[in-house]
Amino acid sequence: MSNIKKILVVGAGIGGQSVAIGLKKAGFEVDLIELHKEFNVYGVGIIQQANALRALDAIGVADEAMRRGSPYGKVKLCLPHGIQIGEAGTPPIGRFPSHNGISRKILHEVLFEEAQKVGLNYRMGLSVENIDNQPDIVNVTFTDGTADSYDIVIAADGVNSKVRKLIFGEFKTNYVGLSVWRYAFKRPANLDTGYIFFNKKHKLGVIPMTADSCYIFLNSAEGENPIIPEDQLVEKLKTYMSAYPVPIVQELIPQVTDAKLVNYRTLETLKMPAPWYKNRVVVLGDAAHTTIPQLGSGAALAIEDAVVLIEELQKEGEVSEVFERYMKRRYERCMMVVDVSETLGAWELLEYNDQPLPEGANMGMLMGKTGMALTAEI
Repeated sequence: MSNIKKILVVGAGIGGQSVAIGLKKAGFEVDLIELHKEFNVYGVGIIQQANALRALDAIGVADEAMRRGSPYGKVKLCLPHGIQIGEAGTPPIGRFPSHNGISRKILHEVLFEEAQKVGLNYRMGLSVENIDNQPDIVNVTFTDGTADSYDIVIAADGVNSKVRKLIFGEFKTNYVGLSVWRYAFKRPANLDTGYIFFNKKHKLGVIPMTADSCYIFLNSAEGENPIIPEDQLVEKLKTYMSAYPVPIVQELIPQVTDAKLVNYRTLETLKMPAPWYKNRVVVLGDAAHTTIPQLGSGAALAIEDAVVLIEELQKEGEVSEVFERYMKRRYERCMMVVDVSETLGAWELLEYNDQPLPEGANMGMLMGKTGMALTAEI
């Protein structure tokens, strides 16, 4: 094992908690800091594909995520009035189904409970103020004035990563011209799997989340000025939903009542060029590769990053060798997801603006091919 003992993880999102839990279980001394004073995770639901569940299993929480989520098979792709035109999703991997729908809040709870079990040291309401990143040690000053030294620092602090900015400088995100809307609902009795309905101007997914809840996502193109005032969110979402004359969508429309529960955000990507490390600081998850949800793989990539980094840190080698091995296993796979998601997003945008797709463009085929690639060992 490398001579790394004491590790700081910055950011207690899905990637940060995953890597911290796995490292603690592997015998490392781990501090986990989180900017928010308490976990107030909303974010509605996420789609976990089989590869995400396989990665969660490596840190010991896949079964609990499936028990509290809603495993389902392939997603049915349909026209607005419900005629099925195809299906999407990868085959199961071993005991892991094609998909598990889960609320982001529940996934956080599953991870947090596991972290408590292994005795992880959380420090909430805290971020890094300054990082002195030496070749052999990292000296960190925190925003509360305290300081400590670590063998390595793992930046899992998201798309606007403060650690990344301090160590690697500024990176600009790329707004792709699309937005996503999400809203949670009581689950209709006849929701047997995930559905995505395609309209000429947007697409809408109905996704199981738990035994008694589901959520919808709706992708739209809001143009150059995509900011929508809160008092318009409910009406606008209802208008979009009314374009799908299928009972499973129509019966949900009256339940959209609270603007505070409309989870609306613009979609942007970020690709941090190699290397994702410098001296003793390494980056994972959205801080290195922010994707858009066209492949539903953002959280999965962060968990996979965590699993690979945990594995490599338990092997022999200098820190730079460990980080280089981690990069080699992750870089192309993560970039593939961001690139393919951007391509799918660009094609959607063309369609929503009544423009022709490039010759040979086939969304279903590209999604299928990429999904199969993600079933490969990490």
